[in-house]
Amino acid sequence: MKIINIDAQTFEEMIEKFNVFTRKVDSICDKHKDKALQDWIDNQDVCTILNISKRSLQTYRDNGTLPYTQIGHKMYYKPEDIEKIMPLIAQREKDKRIKRKERNI
Repeated sequence: MKIINIDAQTFEEMIEKFNVFTRKVDSICDKHKDKALQDWIDNQDVCTILNISKRSLQTYRDNGTLPYTQIGHKMYYKPEDIEKIMPLIAQREKDKRIKRKERNI
């Protein structure tokens, strides 16, 4: 173990600077509480809302249709981004039904 001696005044200044830093971080966190993960939607909920499979959701992420944020191994989506693509998803599903119907004729 290495022991380092510092002047008491230097130590007090370090503590005060650390406290200032801590207050700034707390202030920033308080300002952005509305951006907490509870306002975001995970994969399962998106699939349910859009009535799509996990694979379709993966495709929308891969081709940039649906923006997302990844934290660890979990994906999160903003509700407004999901609302924006709902008409697109509905149109694609309609096109798929039409193609299936044409093949059966």
